[in-house]
Amino acid sequence: MDIRQLQYLVALAREKHFTRAAAACRVTQPTLSGRIRQLEQELGVPIVQRGQRYQGLTTEGERVLAWAQRIVEDCDGMRDELAALAGQPEGRITLGVIPSALPTIPPLTEALRRRFPQLGFTVLSQSSKDIGRHLDEFTIDAGVTYLDNEPIDPGPSRPLYRERYRLFVRDDHPLAGREAVGWAEAAAHSLCALTPDMQNRRIIDRAFRQAEVRPQPEVESNSVVNLCAYIQIAGLAGVLPEFFIGMIGAAERIRAIPLVAPAVEHTVGLVVLDRDPLPPLVTALLDAAGDYALPGDLLSRLR
Repeated sequence: MDIRQLQYLVALAREKHFTRAAAACRVTQPTLSGRIRQLEQELGVPIVQRGQRYQGLTTEGERVLAWAQRIVEDCDGMRDELAALAGQPEGRITLGVIPSALPTIPPLTEALRRRFPQLGFTVLSQSSKDIGRHLDEFTIDAGVTYLDNEPIDPGPSRPLYRERYRLFVRDDHPLAGREAVGWAEAAAHSLCALTPDMQNRRIIDRAFRQAEVRPQPEVESNSVVNLCAYIQIAGLAGVLPEFFIGMIGAAERIRAIPLVAPAVEHTVGLVVLDRDPLPPLVTALLDAAGDYALPGDLLSRLR
């Protein structure tokens, strides 16, 4: 058994397709299939359910996968640590981020890139449940999610900011001139919102219930970018975190009005899997989160 066999198995479980897994590993499909068969022979258990197409892993295969994910991650961590000792850490950090936090990620990643210019980042938009699952599967290095609402609590965490909410409308909307809007009043207008599987949507729904209203959004989407388009183009109102002023608020015709009654806010932060030792790049990411600060131009827009 060698590390490449385990890497191929991890890739197959991630891609759920032999050809895609082989492409991700930069080998031919027969090579990947053959090495996984060798792993089955060496361990004496069936790992992959046999068929013309990938049909999943056997019960034994799921256990082998769990060990393979840990071993591959530890091997990557060893390489990262040796590179750090040489003063030249490199590689790619994969972050799972709740959609509402996406505009706040560049200050975090850029702080780390200033220290280690050779680092790269993959930022994935994920629900909080997906972040917890992918951390356990070692398919992401860290997550950015809520720390005080439906927390996933996988291990060490660092708070980044407090998320507060505003009603985003075009300047021709009936509420555009208001200094503040109550949740109950906002519910009377045509709304767009994230889909119910997103934690941000569940937070917003709870705030509306506290205001004793239950609005039905005209448009639901799992893409915040799509919601921004509906606010800008279709004239719908949308409840978004105030930091989206940095993205949609740059448009001259958009107003972001604080929502009150009730006042709602939650802590968003960085979470990583509890491991000993932590991979050096993950430790560096936690350190960068400790010094996290939003850009001054964005903060000035919130005042």
